[in-house]
Amino acid sequence: MNFTIHKNFILAFIIFFFSSCQTAQNEITEPDINTIVISEDEIFEEYLAAQWDEDLKDSPIFASLLGDKRFNQDITPNNIEYYQNRISILEEKKQKLKAFDFNKLNPDNKLNYKLLNLNLDNSIEASSYPSYYMSLNQRGGVQSYYETGDRLVYSSKIDYEDWLIRLSKYSDNINNTTNNLKEGLAKGYTQPKLVTRQVITQIDNLLNNDIDRHPYLKIFLSANDEYFINDEKNQLIEDAKELISNKIIPAYQELNEFLKNEYLPKSRDSIGLDGVPDGKKWYEYVARYHTTTNLTPDEIHEIGLSEVSRIRSEMEEIINDLKWDGDFKSFLNYLRTSPRFYYDNGEDLLNAYLIMAKKIDPLLPKIFKVFPRAPYGVIPIPEESAPFTTTAYYNGPAKGRPGYFYANLYKPESRPKYEIPVLTVHEAVPGHHFQISLAQELENVPTFRRYLSFTAFVEGWGLYSEELGEFMGIYEDPYDKFGQLTYDMWRAIRLVVDTGMHYKGWSRDDAINLFLENTAKSQLDIENEVDRYIAWPGQALAYKIGQLKILELRLKSEKELGDKYDIKDFHHEILKRGSVPLDILEDYINEWIENTLDS
Repeated sequence: MNFTIHKNFILAFIIFFFSSCQTAQNEITEPDINTIVISEDEIFEEYLAAQWDEDLKDSPIFASLLGDKRFNQDITPNNIEYYQNRISILEEKKQKLKAFDFNKLNPDNKLNYKLLNLNLDNSIEASSYPSYYMSLNQRGGVQSYYETGDRLVYSSKIDYEDWLIRLSKYSDNINNTTNNLKEGLAKGYTQPKLVTRQVITQIDNLLNNDIDRHPYLKIFLSANDEYFINDEKNQLIEDAKELISNKIIPAYQELNEFLKNEYLPKSRDSIGLDGVPDGKKWYEYVARYHTTTNLTPDEIHEIGLSEVSRIRSEMEEIINDLKWDGDFKSFLNYLRTSPRFYYDNGEDLLNAYLIMAKKIDPLLPKIFKVFPRAPYGVIPIPEESAPFTTTAYYNGPAKGRPGYFYANLYKPESRPKYEIPVLTVHEAVPGHHFQISLAQELENVPTFRRYLSFTAFVEGWGLYSEELGEFMGIYEDPYDKFGQLTYDMWRAIRLVVDTGMHYKGWSRDDAINLFLENTAKSQLDIENEVDRYIAWPGQALAYKIGQLKILELRLKSEKELGDKYDIKDFHHEILKRGSVPLDILEDYINEWIENTLDS
């Protein structure tokens, strides 16, 4: 890499500075430019800062979520030309990175290099598979863009005006989606029919909304009155209504008509990724990507079967301890149907989650020595998407906004009480909120490190945290413990059914039945989960693979360190670098064990 211009600029500035500061006695002399040395680390760190700025410009919504409002009126285009151009941009970034001498970097920058290089390699390989041809599913897509507006921070009238400008551009992305799906359909890339049907239902719901209660209008109706004078807010609302009526709704109508009349009839009946061109190879990639390992789908499938057998044995021990008069299946049926395990309204269910979160907070010092500064809250999943999504999810904090654990309150009679403790430790603390907030609060690292998200690490930690509920004593009765095992079983089954459906020819019913036979989750939850795996190939593999690695490293640390082992130190060592691939995590834990033994 040629940095001559950069060096000469610095040298000229230094010469100017020193010459300007000379005393009357000429005690300060002009430096010898031959002694000026700019290290590879300095140049690399400047490159990282510039690269981060480019990435924010390319992802303006993400920038806004972080509190950077420079690109507040922009969106990322989703036309095919954008995705095709992105390939050459990624390859150019890769060449720039390769120009650095890895061996001249300090240890911290060597890690930064490795992580950035891996990210680029993943992005380049991902670009060889046209995911934009299948960009709509019940978990997300252009039909749920209004939810993004709920996650932004509005601190002035300008912020609301910027969001309106973004929405005006967004109708183009809805139209682009229609064009992308048309081209994908012609080339054999479609979502399964069952996914398309759910998307159509979601868009129908948007189109059937009265304009005064439209999800896209909600942000403007609830805008802070203090930011406006005279009739400004009413005018903003009227402008938003006009935009929604004249641009956004027509774009959705065109997309929906295409989906109903052309796309759905010609969509594939198969449910696995192996049903599209190069689908098996594509799935092999997403398995490597989401697990940060070289495990094959077949190997992952076998790990899943082994875990299902192990967890099933633990579940049966609890049933025996309870002296249940019946078999395993009858006990699961009891958990699914007995009113004692369910609330009859969403408000009580939400309150139970809130109480559990506050119960956990003071228990954390038992197993952690470093805590995030960012607060978190527990709120409902938006009612428009709740029927089609899973039990819960988490969105990280941003400038001026806490992290949020989103709980699904739709049909509370299908959401058992015994899953509340385990779900809260996963989505809130010490799970996602803990890990993601600590990563965002890292100091003395390049900014990109704070927002890296290797699925196996992030979700592996979330699942690992469920087991930590045992340390904190929140599984107070056998049913709570059975709930934790049900969630562990749930993630083990994911390994089996995800690989089964996308790589081994399993049907949707095969996947549902494996869940019904081995977990106490409700039929609705199970069906939503299986449909999620169909729509999002490979992502579900990360949880159990990541958890198993962290557990393996903890057991190794306990065994080798003996009296020197402290779970607080272990957790700090796991989390202190942010999200990293599992092999890099293992290297660091091994190094920590050696250093601790030598101390």
